[in-house]
Amino acid sequence: MQTEVLLDRFLAGLAPLSPVAVWAHGSLAGGDYQEGRSDLDLIAVLDSVGPRTVWRLATLHARLRAEPLAGQLHCTYLTPAADPGRRHLTWAHEELFKRPVTPVTRRELHDFGRVLHGKPPADLLPPVTDPELADFVVRDQRDFWRPALDNAPLWTRDVWVDLGLLTFARASVTLREARLISKREALELLPGLGAPVEVVADIRGRRYGDPGPAPANRAELTRNYLGPAIDELVAAYG
Repeated sequence: MQTEVLLDRFLAGLAPLSPVAVWAHGSLAGGDYQEGRSDLDLIAVLDSVGPRTVWRLATLHARLRAEPLAGQLHCTYLTPAADPGRRHLTWAHEELFKRPVTPVTRRELHDFGRVLHGKPPADLLPPVTDPELADFVVRDQRDFWRPALDNAPLWTRDVWVDLGLLTFARASVTLREARLISKREALELLPGLGAPVEVVADIRGRRYGDPGPAPANRAELTRNYLGPAIDELVAAYG
């Protein structure tokens, strides 16, 4: 399996930095991983992330570029005492930048994180309360996804249609039941939430079956559904 080969090579390359822990979250940990389609979402905890370490991490990821699936390997680098809500060095989309470890990611790690090396998440990450998780989910829908609907060209792309609808379904369950669900579970719930069935079928075909031609009005259907749906969700839980 190409995924395991890549993970082994990544861990071997990281070993000289003596990581405290390396964890997988997202679909790789949650049982909904689709090789070649899903991202490899990782967190590594290092004793320090100074300039020399940054250079060594950049070199490691550059050496992995030619490996199958390397473009889908994303890893955020923490230190043991760091506030996860701060922005942390991250390799994703084949570049280094900084971003926080969100409450959703932290809850995933606590609930079903996969330990690839070292200590478990419970030893190093503060837990996420239900109100903290709900607050983040509402803000993400209100402040990121709702404004993004005004940028029509984005919604001609598969990734925006998929993540926009799946994230909304997952947010609905999290706010109603204080739990996280997989993308596959979210996909099954979308028709019951009123999402356009032809768009749901398009997502299912691309993620889990044989992709067919997308509906010609897919972007319009998605935006027309998500706008009122997000507004209603935010009004109920915001």
